Order: sequence, then C-alpha cells, then structure tokens
Amino acid sequence: MDKPAMVCATFFVLHISKEMQKQQTIKEAFTLKGKGLHTGQNITAVFNPAEENFGYKIQRTDIEGQPIIECNADLVGDTQRGTVLVKGDIKISTIEHAMAALYACGIDNCLIQLDGPEMPILDGSAMPFYEEIQKVGIKEQEANKDFYIVKQKMEIKGENGEHLILLPDDHFCVNAQIAFDSKILDNQFANLDRLEDFPAEIASARTFVFVREIEPLLNLGLIKGGDLDNAIVIYERELPQERYDKLADTLGIPHMDATRLGYINHKPLKWDNETARHKLLDIIGDLALVGKPILGRVIATKPGHTINNKFARAIKKDIKKHEVQCPVYNPNETPLMDVNKIRHLLPHRYPMQLVDKVIAVDDMEIVAVKNVTSNEPFFTGHFPEEPVMPGVLIVEAMAQAGGLLVLSNVEEPERWSTYFLKIDNVKFRRKVVPGDTLIFKVKMISPLRRGIASMAGLVFVGESVAAEAEFTAQIVKNK
Repeated sequence: MDKPAMVCATFFVLHISKEMQKQQTIKEAFTLKGKGLHTGQNITAVFNPAEENFGYKIQRTDIEGQPIIECNADLVGDTQRGTVLVKGDIKISTIEHAMAALYACGIDNCLIQLDGPEMPILDGSAMPFYEEIQKVGIKEQEANKDFYIVKQKMEIKGENGEHLILLPDDHFCVNAQIAFDSKILDNQFANLDRLEDFPAEIASARTFVFVREIEPLLNLGLIKGGDLDNAIVIYERELPQERYDKLADTLGIPHMDATRLGYINHKPLKWDNETARHKLLDIIGDLALVGKPILGRVIATKPGHTINNKFARAIKKDIKKHEVQCPVYNPNETPLMDVNKIRHLLPHRYPMQLVDKVIAVDDMEIVAVKNVTSNEPFFTGHFPEEPVMPGVLIVEAMAQAGGLLVLSNVEEPERWSTYFLKIDNVKFRRKVVPGDTLIFKVKMISPLRRGIASMAGLVFVGESVAAEAEFTAQIVKNK
C-alpha cells in the first residue's frame, strides 16, 4: 500500500517533536581549496552527500588505499593547536571549523575527501564552510535524528581553571567565557542561544594567536600557513625591535613598531569579543565529534581543544552507558491524542485500552504513555499481595502504540484495523507496578508496504527500559 500524501484531519493531526526531526545531508557536493594552517600545503576538500546514519567521515585521497577516518572524539590524538584525528599513522588536523559549520547547519551525514593532512584554514573561521553548505542546499532524509538528550548536570574540570558544564535544555546553546594573562585580551564572554544565530553571531569569528606563541609554534613545525588573512595576531608583550623585525620577516609581513601593543590583522575585528566567539565556535566543532546532536546547554569557562575533547569523550561514555534514552515527557503539555481520540482509531475498550495518550508521532515513530494505577483490574489476581503488571499486557500496550503508528500512515485511519502477525525478541527488564508511568517508543523498521509493517518497540519506566519487542502487523480495511 502506498503511503498517502496526507492523513485524514478529522481524528488525527501529525505532530513531530524535536526528537523526531529527520536526519540531513547536503544536496550535492562542493569543493573548497586553500592552504593548511600548519603545513602550508595547498589542500582541496570535497564535501559529499552521505547516506543515513553515516555520520561525519574524512577520506585521505592522497594516501594509498584512500583510508576513511570517522570524525569521533575518541580518535582525537592531538589538541595542541587544533583538533587532530589520529588513526594508526594517519592524521587529519584542524577539522573543528568544518565540523562546527556542519553541526550548526543540522547536517548529520557527510563524507569529506581531503588530498592532504589537514583541512584548509581559509579565512580562519567557519563561514566559508557554512556559505558553501547553504549554496548547495540541505536534503532531508528518511531516518530520524538520534539526539543526545541531556537529563542531568554533567561537568568536567581541567588543571588550570578550565571548567565545562552541560545542563538540560530543550535545544542546543552555549555560553563561553575566556580568560588570559594578557594586557590586550583578558576576560571575554560570548553566547549562542540558538543554532539559527550561528551564521550571524559566530561563524565568521576568526582564529587567533599571541605573538609570544608564534616562535615556539614555528620551532615545532606548525603554523607554516598562518598569516594575517587567516588569523588574528595579538601582540601584548613588548619584544626588542630587532627580534620583532626578524619575526615579521619570517611571517612575510611589514616591520612594525615594537612599542605598539594591540591586535595585528589586515581586517578589523568583527566584534570586540571576536576571540571569545571563536572559542565558542571551537566548542561546537569539538562537540560535533560526539556523534549525536545535543539537546542541552553548555557553559564553558576557559575552553580549549584539550578540555573540549575530554568533555566530548565524557559525553560519549554517558551515551554508551545510556545507549537507549527515554523520550522527553512533559505531563504539562497537551497530548497529541488523548484517550477519547485514541478510541476513534483503536477498537479496544475497558479494560483492554492500554494507551492513555500519544505525545509525538511522525510517519516512522510514535511516543505514547500509559499511567499504571492500583485500580487496574488485572492487579486483583496478579498478584493480590504483590501487584505486578503482566508482561503480556505490557506487550499488548506496546502493540497498541504500534497500531496507532501504523494507522498514521493511511488515509481515513478510523476505517482500518491493525492485526499483529508476529511478535519477536520480547525481553522484560524490570517489574511494572502501580504508580509507574510507561512511555512507549515504537518505530518502523521498514516503510509500510502492501499493508504489512515491521516495528520495534521499547517501554520505559523513568530512564530504565522495562521491556522491548519487535512486531510484524497487517492493516485491514473494516467492512
């Protein structure tokens, strides 16, 4: 059965929550060329569309076999002057600006092909990447985004006052404070309240370096491609004129008065706090390596690539620990479907109507709720001294949520009935007792075809999975 363009509005209104937003990739490939900040090599980066659940990956086309490295916080092997992916003998440097642009645009899947060991530095910001993404356009994909939902405070501290905190929020936002022992640059703040503000407020903030850092970096073989077109240079500690002139010759810039402290750059600062905004940009790029878009607020004090990466790794550990997250349920919000609307779609009645409300649904996934009370009739005999909800009824309730999902894919859903053909891989992980609130998350494993649907369901109590199962169902038109 082909999926219709719209669902009957009489009894059913399609609602897509933040958790049910679709994955995205770029519509077509684009190319950026420029020199690498540290190597000085001319490098070409080709950004390609990628399939669902691909994530961000980088392919080194200049190496035999053209190996592909996943953009993963756990693979970051160096954070001295940028974020460096390391896998075996292969390194890819300075990826954070490109990652920030992809993340801010809502891109989930992209393959980047590089013919060198680092991303081109371009103008030292994320804006060139962001602009190219907007030029080629963004394509919505079928799979839902897999958000990391922050549900409790997480923090990590460094040895020199670095401090990153992650707090629950209904969207991604960042507050950043930087502090340096400098006459020119001391304390600055920057905020990003919505990712929609990224292009206007953050994307064009350029990277920066202190003059006192340049000689040691050059001695380490770094910043060979650095110049006043791709970085803000901060001169805040006076040098002897001869030494200052020698450094200017090394960088290929005119000699300047060594007694004049301040910012050295071809273009004026875009904002008084451009350096803090760039540090915020770096946070976004480094947290993009978590592998999931984040619903939460980041508060960062003295951020840098090292502490950012430690934070991203801590988030990944928490994701692994809570691999399956319970959907967000706010009982104060008006449900998409209450008990009466559900009765229009399902034939079940007391005592077998086991879904109380639907709080979110799209064409591939549904989130529904059942409040378990001590007055449930089955507790009379199961068991009088220790009331426990029968596992078969937990599965039945999950199946009813799946039935509502299937019916959301047909016209005139009240004229169809759902019959389950098969239930597999049922697991019960904890008891369900009076007072529990069951939250069902059921998703389609494959699109509805010829009236047959395959689904997978989870039942949560709090943050714990209480049960899970897979279903195959058939929808039949009522006579």
